[in-house]
Amino acid sequence: MSISDIKRVVEQVSKDKGIDRKVLIKALEDALKSAARKKFGSKIDVEVKYNEETGEIEVFQFKEVVENITAPDFQIIFKEACKLDPECEIGDSLGTKMDTSTFGRIAAQSAKQVIIQKMKDAEKNAVYSGFINRKSEIINGIVQRIDRGNIIVNLGNTEGILPEREQVAREVYRRGERIRAYILDVLHDSRGPQIILSRTHPGFLVSLFKTEVPEISEGIVKIMGAVREAGIRAKIAVASNDSDIDPVGACVGMKGSRVQNVVQELRGEKIDIVSWHIDPAKFVCNALSPAEISRVIIDEENRSMEVIVPDEFLSIAIGKKGQNVRLASKLTKWHIDVINETKYSHAMQDGYNSLVALPEISISLADALYEKGFFSAEEISNSSLEDLMQIRDITEEKAIKLLKTAKEYIMNPVSSDEVSNEISSDNTLSDDKTSESIESSVSDIQENTGAEKGNDGDAFSDAPLTDVEENSNTN
Repeated sequence: MSISDIKRVVEQVSKDKGIDRKVLIKALEDALKSAARKKFGSKIDVEVKYNEETGEIEVFQFKEVVENITAPDFQIIFKEACKLDPECEIGDSLGTKMDTSTFGRIAAQSAKQVIIQKMKDAEKNAVYSGFINRKSEIINGIVQRIDRGNIIVNLGNTEGILPEREQVAREVYRRGERIRAYILDVLHDSRGPQIILSRTHPGFLVSLFKTEVPEISEGIVKIMGAVREAGIRAKIAVASNDSDIDPVGACVGMKGSRVQNVVQELRGEKIDIVSWHIDPAKFVCNALSPAEISRVIIDEENRSMEVIVPDEFLSIAIGKKGQNVRLASKLTKWHIDVINETKYSHAMQDGYNSLVALPEISISLADALYEKGFFSAEEISNSSLEDLMQIRDITEEKAIKLLKTAKEYIMNPVSSDEVSNEISSDNTLSDDKTSESIESSVSDIQENTGAEKGNDGDAFSDAPLTDVEENSNTN
């Protein structure tokens, strides 16, 4: 191969394969060094250099300058050495240029194998370097084949794999079809870089919205979270740092054009776009949309919420097979229990009855306890003396008695029917008045405190949808 041919091949391979020129030159140098050692033995001292100006690869063999030669392959006589370098001395190592054409067929074959291996390694490293910084991006490819349920995708200069677990169940692809996927991971495997793709990851949904909504890519609108049950339904929470920009409206687009492009790419997956809110109760209300929320009871210690909805909105809040509340829980990172108002009212009635059933508690004291967040005898039994003594007319002695009787009641509870009958038979309070008292207590808590802390760390918060930012749900 001529000098010009070597330079041309190096430039062409570097361009086609995306391999650095220095890597190719190093591969050629190593190949010729291997060929020389294959021809003259592994102990031979050789050095290979590529001349950038001429494009020539030069091979030099270093021999020791001696007076009497005992090993011709490794030594050179002093007289001959002086012809090459007049200033040399005995004991010096003198390099002489070798004729590469004498290496022979076996040496050339060895050099060829070294070059091929080095180029393969360089190509793998180039592919890995090109994709490692593209994680979390969307990439287009063509379905090349299907191997044991995994889809092998042609990405141009390499292949990606869409594992069966990262595929949407109802999507079917055939060879030659175009596919769009999310780069989940890039692995450096001995067989070459593994590009792992996904169409089920929430990041795919986020990346699609970044592509479709300029406000997101510009940083005006931020995606605060996204969850999916791939192929069925997804929820995405958005917020804006500009008060003049409606984050939900920006994601929906004119006549729903932006979100519809995303839905089309996800092949009909329903998407709920909700407003993120710093208040967890309001955020949960938004996440459960389109259901209307009557009130929310927060347990910050256990990071859970009890959401009360009108009876007619119970099925909407829970969703098909619990999907709506499950996605809302994942999105907000709060455990959510949804109950209807009828069940909640009965629970509150039973709790109030358990208070009245305690011999130490009068109706007025029950109301006072209710206002302070003690909604049942069980909550009193779990409270401390200090908590009870903060309520009017309760001394330390009375608090001790209350705790004792409450614990005894929990061990041997009186049925709510017996308590109701007992209250009704007593002229002090009728059933209607009991209900009015409960409703009045709840009303006072909502109006005066909004979110009153109870003795167990719970917060009672009234969070109707009218107080929360408007949501947009696209199905």
